[in-house]
Amino acid sequence: MLAASVLGLSLAGAGLAGPALAADDPTGGIDVSVTIEPTTTPGQISMTVADNDGVSLQENGSDATARQFVGTLPTVTVTDTRRPEDIPAGEFWAVVGQSSQFVAADDPAKTIGPEYLGWKPRLLSESTTGAVAAGEPVSSVIGDGTGAPEVGLEGQELLVSTANSADEIGTSQVNADLALRTSTDVAAGEYHSTLTLSLFNQS
Repeated sequence: MLAASVLGLSLAGAGLAGPALAADDPTGGIDVSVTIEPTTTPGQISMTVADNDGVSLQENGSDATARQFVGTLPTVTVTDTRRPEDIPAGEFWAVVGQSSQFVAADDPAKTIGPEYLGWKPRLLSESTTGAVAAGEPVSSVIGDGTGAPEVGLEGQELLVSTANSADEIGTSQVNADLALRTSTDVAAGEYHSTLTLSLFNQS
């Protein structure tokens, strides 16, 4: 990971010459100038998640085959401040997500596996070249009828990526619709899980 960009500034001094001017002389202005040098510190690629208090899934879309609880992932921002010429050929980046199991607050023995949590990533920012794209939807192991792979977020699943980092730099934003689909006889209770997002930058 490269160091954060720092803007270097140099202040050019201004001298005064000639006789002193009266206080009410309108020509007595002082020229102020500044020379801003090009940034020389290499840029970097980073990921941030919008401020949030967590995601509280709410029941919506339950039917005879499953109970469904939905919510929205906070906005995830990937920022690349590098120059295209500083990016190695063929380098790419990707953000992946993986969930832990849901554990009941009142009884740690009651759990819901991460394979029951699916998502549908959505690119929020425009991709000027089409190089940045959201990941494909992933369904709970209890299918949602969309045909998405029924694997859940038990393993690392793609949220957003670019095939070639140099093709499009700047800022990309993405979120995802979350859907927990469980069996209809799931035990009642308040459950908690951790969804971990990771940024990979590889060549």
